[in-house]
Amino acid sequence: MKAVVATDFGGPDVLAVWDVPRPEPLPTEVLVRVEATSVNPVDYKTRAGRGMSKVIGEPPFVVGWDVAGVVEAVGRGVTRFVPGDEVYGMPWFPRQAAAYADYVTAPSRQFARKPESLSFAEAGAMPLVALTAWQALVETARIEAGTRVLIHAAAGGVGHLAVQVAKSRGAYVIGTASAAKHDFLADLGVDEAIDYKNVDFATAVADVDVVLDLVGTEDYGMRSLTVLRDGGLLIEVPSGVPEAVAAAGPEQGKRVTPGYPGRAGRGRARGPGAAGVRRRAASARRADLPARAGGRGPRAQRSRARHRQDRAASVAAGLAA
Repeated sequence: MKAVVATDFGGPDVLAVWDVPRPEPLPTEVLVRVEATSVNPVDYKTRAGRGMSKVIGEPPFVVGWDVAGVVEAVGRGVTRFVPGDEVYGMPWFPRQAAAYADYVTAPSRQFARKPESLSFAEAGAMPLVALTAWQALVETARIEAGTRVLIHAAAGGVGHLAVQVAKSRGAYVIGTASAAKHDFLADLGVDEAIDYKNVDFATAVADVDVVLDLVGTEDYGMRSLTVLRDGGLLIEVPSGVPEAVAAAGPEQGKRVTPGYPGRAGRGRARGPGAAGVRRRAASARRADLPARAGGRGPRAQRSRARHRQDRAASVAAGLAA
């Protein structure tokens, strides 16, 4: 089979399409024919020697975690799927899943059935960003009706899904994004949009219960602490919690925690996080604009995910060449 291999640590030029052996499913595993995957920041960071490179090890290796495809074969003991089932998921994270390939094997519990309302490209763009948003806000922060949530980079890959998850739980959502994206945020249901290029969010909001920081710098973290109420929670996603922020939080009576897919649900496609994402994905209709529910949100999958679908398609094209 074909796979996109990182031959060394570095930029995109270290990627090459190789012929590699097709994996075979072990007991409890499924073999999935990959129809679509996506490019996430953790992918290029890992390729460059950061991200999950310490977990995966030295090159050569195959990066990628998001998978949407068709079950080709099942190992002994698998009862959840049969060949021909359409599935999606984010297997093995943070270990190597090797999603940039024609086929992937993983335990069947790490996949879910692909909702009929999603194309393969849409499903392939969803798992990591959707699970990150859900696990951070629902499983870690346990937001509910009336919770005041500030989401940095609210129009981004994780952010636009986090907005929809928060609104579906009845939260009051404040989002930072450039002014050009405020109409998009309004469509998603954001209650207040802040133009981070011209307004210091630390002076614009206060008494926030939860901050989901998808920027992740020390500066953003320190300023985010100032807008939290006593006992409020700051979730730092991209690269963990900066040391200065980790120290300042308890001193100010604020809670600080890292957020990443797998922290609560180990990145599996089965479990409470994926169940919520899958339920919303399955119930969405293509005509629903704007979308206010977490997970599928046609606006989410047609607008912000469009460029991710294009990248997924380009990977598939490279494998087919």
